Amino acid sequence: MTSTRANHWLNHRGGLSHIKEKLLRNEPITVAFIGGSITEGAGASDSTTSSWRALTERYLKQRYTTDKVMCINAGVGGTTSTLGAHRLQAHVLTHGEIDLLFVEFSVNDGEDRDESIRGMEGIVRQCRRQSPRTDICYIYTAADKNLTDHMPFNIAIHEEVASYYDIPSVNFAARVYTLIQSKQVTWDALASDRVHPNDEGHALYAAFVREYLGVALDVRGVTDTYTETAGVNRQDTLLLPPPLEPNNYEYAAMLEVDFADRLEGFEWRQLSSEPLMNWRYDTRHLYTDTREASLSFTVHGQGAGVLLLCGPDSGIFEYAIDNEPYRPISLFDDWCLNAYRPIMAMFPIHAERHSRRITIRPTGKKDERSMGTSLRILKLLSN
Repeated sequence: MTSTRANHWLNHRGGLSHIKEKLLRNEPITVAFIGGSITEGAGASDSTTSSWRALTERYLKQRYTTDKVMCINAGVGGTTSTLGAHRLQAHVLTHGEIDLLFVEFSVNDGEDRDESIRGMEGIVRQCRRQSPRTDICYIYTAADKNLTDHMPFNIAIHEEVASYYDIPSVNFAARVYTLIQSKQVTWDALASDRVHPNDEGHALYAAFVREYLGVALDVRGVTDTYTETAGVNRQDTLLLPPPLEPNNYEYAAMLEVDFADRLEGFEWRQLSSEPLMNWRYDTRHLYTDTREASLSFTVHGQGAGVLLLCGPDSGIFEYAIDNEPYRPISLFDDWCLNAYRPIMAMFPIHAERHSRRITIRPTGKKDERSMGTSLRILKLLSN
């Protein structure tokens, strides 16, 4: 795999051949943005107009006309590439053919190297298997941990995946660090909480993307031969190489709770007046505060999990896989004191793919800070 052009903040690698081909033919394009709160638009005065994602959408529409560009905001605050891989199908690929997918999780991914690779590689392999003509570009946003003169841990891990699959990457953090070192900007002036950029910071990020796209999507000098052969060459992506991490989330999915085939002691609810953060989607979920409640479902794969709505009254729950003993999980943290938000609980990964029976139930116990023992199940997860 080759790198056609690289510097400290930009690596073109395999480029954006498919979307360039479509633009050359003057065809409509669909661009999706999946990531955390920064991609969703946190910190901007108006996420729909002044976030880096919204500004990039405006740039594309101005360059290629509004009626030929559709953009999808699949940013969800506080989420990692693990959940990104599980919700890719529901939040992105169900929209039809995606021509360009921006992926941004370098701030939210943690210190578990293997888990970060599972998520980022899972997104790539799932996308290339289900939508093989989709171009992918990794985005690395800034935070204190990413503003350094060496390669930060999370970005280095993501670059392993990007290099292996010949995916271009744009390193906002490296560019911001250079600007800070040359005293052209200060980090506090761009992001008061040192993570989420304000309007000025989002505008700077958008300028980095425009600079990259200006080169990556330049069709000047492209010949008819390129147009005729690009689609053929692109089909090589159907032949995926062996995975970096055999337990990656290539087959991850986020399932509706209706998928459960055994349900006792739960009722359907929606969050209405309750405070909610990090979720713009439907809050329909299964609720219980009854110790005798139980939910079971069967999935085929290497693993499973649940996406819960956790908040001020959340309790401790437990799960069992097949006939194994129940294991308790407590997800309550300081954020739960103020609002509900989706938190995923992933169960152990198995080496072999086969059917597994998952049972979930409340324990009737709670963190000492919680006001209750409720269990709210938003989605089921499988891989």
